[in-house]
Amino acid sequence: MHLLEAQHVSKRYANHEALRDVNITIPRQSIFGLLGPNGAGKTTLIRIINQIIEADVGQILIKDEPLQPKHIADIGYLPEERGLYKKMKVGEQLIYLAQLKGLSRSDAIRRIKDWFVRLEISGWSEKKIEDLSKGMQQKVQFIATVIHEPDLIILDEPFTGFDPVNANLIKDEILKLQEGGKTIIFSTHRMESVEELCTHIALINKSEKILDGRKQDIKNQFRSNTYEIIHLGNLNGLNSDYQILNQENGEENFIKSTVKIPESTNPNELLQELIPQVEIHGFQEKIPTVNEIFIAAVQ
Repeated sequence: MHLLEAQHVSKRYANHEALRDVNITIPRQSIFGLLGPNGAGKTTLIRIINQIIEADVGQILIKDEPLQPKHIADIGYLPEERGLYKKMKVGEQLIYLAQLKGLSRSDAIRRIKDWFVRLEISGWSEKKIEDLSKGMQQKVQFIATVIHEPDLIILDEPFTGFDPVNANLIKDEILKLQEGGKTIIFSTHRMESVEELCTHIALINKSEKILDGRKQDIKNQFRSNTYEIIHLGNLNGLNSDYQILNQENGEENFIKSTVKIPESTNPNELLQELIPQVEIHGFQEKIPTVNEIFIAAVQ
């Protein structure tokens, strides 16, 4: 079951084609990584979903309905560039933004207090935005994004300005939101965050979607029959069908070798070849990272 679907979406600015016939399906309760190089078209698609701009061709469906103004209440958007009023106090600002999303003042105050505890910023209500660090401003903006409990949450570079401790705090809250039934579009250049959080990914390059699907399925598509072996001894007598891609010397005379085997070969055959030659202390398939897939697909 999907929450959002982009159907044949295209958008042009003067002589620049920002999106070309993009089709993406975002399953309910997924954390969907929207990836791509700078200028690929990600921000344009996010703006179309948020009804900031309109597509020239195609449509966006939310819960199987064409995108309409009423769906604004179903969406929470954390932009890459902060949009907070610097002179306002944190509490006043969050109450104001929550009321814009349809909450009563009393509901807004109750939810804000809860989020202050969850994000470890109790007592900040009277602070002005301009007196906060970038990371602390990001916490306030995160609360503003989720305060109305939208079904779809769009996070554009949500970890900007965070130290590792606060980044982990926000990651935990993103996972809790997903577990609570929310669907999250996650746009970032930090591939380690995609590895940790995303269930699905789509890659846009030069205005076109070039791959999408479940993250694990895509990683499997890019497997290359390559294995990492930690061993004592040399691989000088290895069958010529096996290609040694890399070797690194480790502590206590251990060697880490990266070996590629033919598609018709299974790992047991490689192990049988290795056992008479070396003392094996580690053996695992090298599954490509999202970062490696990103680079390979874009290039």
